[in-house]
Amino acid sequence: MSNQYSPLPPPSGETYAYRELQDLARALSEAAEFVQLQTLHAAPAKPRAGMIVLADGTDWDPGAGAGFYGYSGGAWAKL
Repeated sequence: MSNQYSPLPPPSGETYAYRELQDLARALSEAAEFVQLQTLHAAPAKPRAGMIVLADGTDWDPGAGAGFYGYSGGAWAKL
């Protein structure tokens, strides 16, 4: 990951927050085995380019039934 977050050393007396930020930075920079998406039953309120979602295909069908969709150019496309 090229844009890694590294917290600055804390002022004295703020060690808990600093440890939490260090743990967060470490977790964000490590690779994960998988990503699990929540199944959506409605379109996101504010879709943005690059979003990937899992549509249920019944309550919300972006066009080709249940499955994974990406948002680009103002439209959802099944992946």
